[in-house]
Amino acid sequence: MDFTEELRWRGMLHDMMPGTDEQLRKEMTSGYIGFDPTASSLHIGNLATIMLLVHFQRAGHKPFALIGGATGMIGDPSFKAAERTFLDEETLRFNQEGIRKQLEQFLDFDCGVNSAEMVNNYDWFKDIGFLQFLRDAGKFLSVNYMMSKDSVKKRLETGISFTEFSYQLLQGYDFYHLYKNKNVRLQMGGSDQWGNITTGTEIIRRKEGDEEGYFKAYALTTPLLTKSDGSKFGKSEGGNIWLDATKTSPYEFYQFWLNQSDEDLPRYLRVFSFKNREEIEALESSHAEAPHLRIMQKALAEELTSRIHSERAFQLVLKATEVLYGKATLETLQSIAADEFETVFDGVPQTEITFQEWNECANITDLISTVTHSEIYASKGEARRAIQQNAVSVNKVKVTSAEQPLTDFSLLQERFLLISKGKKNHLIKLK
Repeated sequence: MDFTEELRWRGMLHDMMPGTDEQLRKEMTSGYIGFDPTASSLHIGNLATIMLLVHFQRAGHKPFALIGGATGMIGDPSFKAAERTFLDEETLRFNQEGIRKQLEQFLDFDCGVNSAEMVNNYDWFKDIGFLQFLRDAGKFLSVNYMMSKDSVKKRLETGISFTEFSYQLLQGYDFYHLYKNKNVRLQMGGSDQWGNITTGTEIIRRKEGDEEGYFKAYALTTPLLTKSDGSKFGKSEGGNIWLDATKTSPYEFYQFWLNQSDEDLPRYLRVFSFKNREEIEALESSHAEAPHLRIMQKALAEELTSRIHSERAFQLVLKATEVLYGKATLETLQSIAADEFETVFDGVPQTEITFQEWNECANITDLISTVTHSEIYASKGEARRAIQQNAVSVNKVKVTSAEQPLTDFSLLQERFLLISKGKKNHLIKLK
């Protein structure tokens, strides 16, 4: 596989330095991307750069994932409106381990000569003194050069600290360190990182010389993703869509992809899917014939949910979708194992009651009008009217009478009851 050609047809190549193609075609090349360890999980905004490393390794090259344990203590000022909060070393180490586990779902860390490697820049910066750093790195770049970067220019308008101003010098030194110690020739990243990345190539050029007439280090970037309406990709109403199931549930993760627009899916499939050109074009053709089936959305949602959260998690997501929005039956609910309930009903409003409170309810109206705390029904009168209009179901079975006793309804797993009104659901848990 030709790495840059693969990126071109996928729309993942934004810019690269002259000579990059020639270097990649000449020999197996080591390249890296930096990840900011400000959280214990990556989010889908990181997926595009992760996929750069995936294609890089698939093309026979050696990928490095650099965790910014040192630079993460400062924070990249690139196109940010304000300075970040500093993180301590213990937190950064914890975050690093979380990120490593997620990268292992994409990269092969045990496949021979081009096995992926993870490095932490804190491991070399912790032993470098301030004066040594000024001698080894600071003297090789002028202030004029550093101020010419767009990422710095934008912050000069609002004010930038010396700490943040020095970030590009630190990142540039990362590239130099990996070049000298790991033979890394290429740094990659999002297009907003071009200034920081080329700072690294400049430090290498000035420290190593350029007698042979060509650069020894290279840069390559991928476009930043936006939605078709111009808004930022990767955000939902609740904030970031994380790869960690404890931060964003598999169900929420799946639904995010399922709800993307038809206009965005051709690009998203090329960037985030392992599918080849023929497979993607076939999906596009099938989708065009029946857009209402959301074939492209379902294909991408299935692939990413299965890869990041496991096939079992994906099957539970399908079951949750059927229960909450599909044509699930009582039998479907009864098939959900006790240890699956939390996953299937994640995000559904829930109320815990005691068995005594359960027994004190004279009928179904008492239960649904009081226990759900007005999230579905504001009063007994509203509950009765909804039942009379055949709009209420319990465990996917229509309620036929407002006076129907609770003994008519079997508890799921002997402690759960699902109340539904249209698309609204409320889970009652007995304790």
